[in-house]
Amino acid sequence: MNSAPNGPVSTGRSSGRPVVGICARTAPVTLMGAPLTVSFTLQSHVKFLASAGCAPLLLPLLPGVEHLIDRLDGLLVPGGPDVDPSLYGGAPHSRTRGADAAVDAAELALVTTALRAGLPVLAVCRGMQLLNVGFGGTLHQHLPEVTGHDGHCPETEVFTFGRNRLDLTPGSRIAEILGEDSPEAACHHHQAIDRIGAGLTATAWAPDGVVEAVEVTDHPFAIGVQWEAGQTEDERLHRALAEAAGRFSAQAAGHHLVDGGDLVRPATSRG
Repeated sequence: MNSAPNGPVSTGRSSGRPVVGICARTAPVTLMGAPLTVSFTLQSHVKFLASAGCAPLLLPLLPGVEHLIDRLDGLLVPGGPDVDPSLYGGAPHSRTRGADAAVDAAELALVTTALRAGLPVLAVCRGMQLLNVGFGGTLHQHLPEVTGHDGHCPETEVFTFGRNRLDLTPGSRIAEILGEDSPEAACHHHQAIDRIGAGLTATAWAPDGVVEAVEVTDHPFAIGVQWEAGQTEDERLHRALAEAAGRFSAQAAGHHLVDGGDLVRPATSRG
C-alpha cells in the first residue's frame, strides 16, 4: 500500500457538501418474515458525518469499488469481521470469524486508492487492522492469549464495552483531535496489531501496550483507531474527518484544465 499521492486524480463531481464514503457491511436479517441479506452501516456514522456538514455515501464492497474514489472527499472504514489471516501470512485461529477474501480485496483496493489520492481516511476497529495489513503489518488473532485478559472484548452474557485509558503521543494528530490529557476509549475487539506496517506510526496505546491508534506517515489525514468510534456519543473523530474532507473538497474545487481537457485535483497538503 502506497500512502503518497500518485499523480493527479480526475473528478467529474460537482461542488457541494463534502462526500464521505462509508464502507458497507453485510448481514442476514429477517424483514416482515422474509430472510434477507442487507448492506448497512451504523446510523451513528451517517448522523455524525451529516451533522458535521458532509454527505455520507454507503459503498458496497464489490470489485471495482475503488473507481468511485474520484467522487469522494473522504473515506470511513468502520468495524466489521476479522481480516483474512492469509493476507498477512497467518493460518486461521479457531476464534477468527467472518473473514471474506473478496470483501477484504475490495476494501483494500478502496483504501489504497484513497490514500494514493490524498483523501482523508478514518479507519475504525477492523478498519485499523485492515490498514495495518495493507501496509505489510500483522495481527494478533486472539488478543486474550497475548494480554492474559479479556478487557478489550469482555466475554459477558450481554454486549459489554471494555474501557481503556489512552496513552497518546504528544503532538500527534489523534492527540490534537481528542484534546485531553487522559482520554478513555470504549472498545470491543479480540484482535489487534502485532507488527506495525511500514509507513504507519503508532500514536496511542492501552495500558497493557496494545496499539490503539496509528497514523499514516506523510499523509494529510489518515488515522486508524482500535476503539469503537461511532458506538458512543463521542463525535470528535467524525468531525475531524468531516473537516479534513471539507478542506479536500475545497482544494478539489480549484481543479484546472490540463492537456486534453482533463480535470485534475491539485495535490493536497496537511492542514
